[in-house]
Amino acid sequence: MARMGRVIRLPSGRRDGTGYAVGVETNERPLAGCAALVTGASSGIGAATARALAGQGAAIGLVARRAERLEELAAAIRKENGALCVVHTADLTDPEQARGAVEGVSRRLGRLDVLVNGAGFMARGTVEESDPDKWQRLVDLNLTAVLHISQVALPHLLSAAANGPRGVADLVNVSSVAGRVARRSNSVYSATKHAVVAFSEALRQEVTGRHVRVGLVEPGVTATEMTAGGMGELVMGGMPEEDWLRADDIARAIVFMVTQPAHAAVNELLLRPTAQEL
Repeated sequence: MARMGRVIRLPSGRRDGTGYAVGVETNERPLAGCAALVTGASSGIGAATARALAGQGAAIGLVARRAERLEELAAAIRKENGALCVVHTADLTDPEQARGAVEGVSRRLGRLDVLVNGAGFMARGTVEESDPDKWQRLVDLNLTAVLHISQVALPHLLSAAANGPRGVADLVNVSSVAGRVARRSNSVYSATKHAVVAFSEALRQEVTGRHVRVGLVEPGVTATEMTAGGMGELVMGGMPEEDWLRADDIARAIVFMVTQPAHAAVNELLLRPTAQEL
């Protein structure tokens, strides 16, 4: 049985235009009264994470480029959880659009307690044969966008940690096993993910004393759009797809991170399929 929860209200007892009310915090809904922004939410890990956080009681801001996909997901989240869910379309490789996404979502939700940087791009190829335009896309989305979004979100997260009901806020960066283990034909992707690992640890040291937790999730091969069409087989050398991780596996790891009690910080989770060796 859930314990009697205290009502946690957004500023001025906010409701959005659809009339969704702020929830009641219980053991089953530890993020009620909190707001989460998820990038890369139109598919894969981002979409699964948005649904999982809504299931924990959070109001959700969905950010990606594909508006139709976001609207479909928002409708599903509202139906499943009665959750406040807003959509913001943006190309996060544009710093101004990245800033607008954070400010727009936090304004519409009234606060920001959780940020999940889930947007990403993969392109493989040897250094000798790769397309430098794809290198730039990798750097712009996998790294630079994470830097811009995190910086813009920090004032909101610090405010939530200082004044919010949980006494803590969370920033989660989705990296990759490639951020720990470099492989041939994957050099620039690995470089961006190694950089996210370093950035996350440095940022953690800067803000953990002010109760903003920085978490890093590093999935192994995962069945998503990014690994469709044979890309995952190239990465994994023939490991059957039924042995791969699923987006929901990563979403559960993120939920585990952000629902810890305020005094406990899970800074890093490395998840591989059981059958993955490297």
